[in-house]
Amino acid sequence: MKKIFVTLSVLLIANTQLNAMHIAEGFLPAKWSILWWIAFIPFLLVGFNKLKKMINEVPQAKILYAVVGAFVFVLSSLKLPSLAGSSSHLTGIAMGALLFGASSMSIIGIIVLLFQALLLAHGGITTLGANAFSMAVVGAFVAVGIYKLAASLKAPQWLSIFLAAFFSDLCIYMCTSVQLAMAFQSEANTIMDNTIKFLSVFALSQLPLAIIEGILTVLFYQLITRYNSEEIKLLSKLN
Repeated sequence: MKKIFVTLSVLLIANTQLNAMHIAEGFLPAKWSILWWIAFIPFLLVGFNKLKKMINEVPQAKILYAVVGAFVFVLSSLKLPSLAGSSSHLTGIAMGALLFGASSMSIIGIIVLLFQALLLAHGGITTLGANAFSMAVVGAFVAVGIYKLAASLKAPQWLSIFLAAFFSDLCIYMCTSVQLAMAFQSEANTIMDNTIKFLSVFALSQLPLAIIEGILTVLFYQLITRYNSEEIKLLSKLN
């Protein structure tokens, strides 16, 4: 009975508080909020230094970086109804990771998540470190890794971009599920049990959204390269 109660509690938490990728304000225990901040800060510092270097060497990339930030903000702010009764959304993080490198997305990630928490009540301040780690670290590095893998296998560029965005989106939700599973593990529910439960809440709705994100990222990337080809060539030499 205790295990059933814990299981139902986990599912209720996922439905009412998770809001898909963005973990709600005050939802994580204090020690986990601090630990995820500690894990994220090194990526933030490295990303800041790398972005500063890229902007100094390619000043015209400032506007492009702002456009990428707007792309991430808009996509990740659009919450869509989930079959589980909560919500799911796109992320847009792969776009910037492919253009500016994975570590540079920590800056966009923290800014976007901060504004969403303050203006849209989407996510939270205490959970900012955890949300930023899943979206701007895991999502960004997965995108770059998948893109390079696909490119090494001689896949067409459009397919490499699609796969990068697709798996980036899915891995962000997987990371969030693990974060919650770790925070709410117990004798009755192991980390694996909790992870499976959290993943199952959004699996049906997130798979098609990941496909949509892949398509949108391909289209947006092609649009950007059409008008910013020179900047992208210079940035690619720095990544």
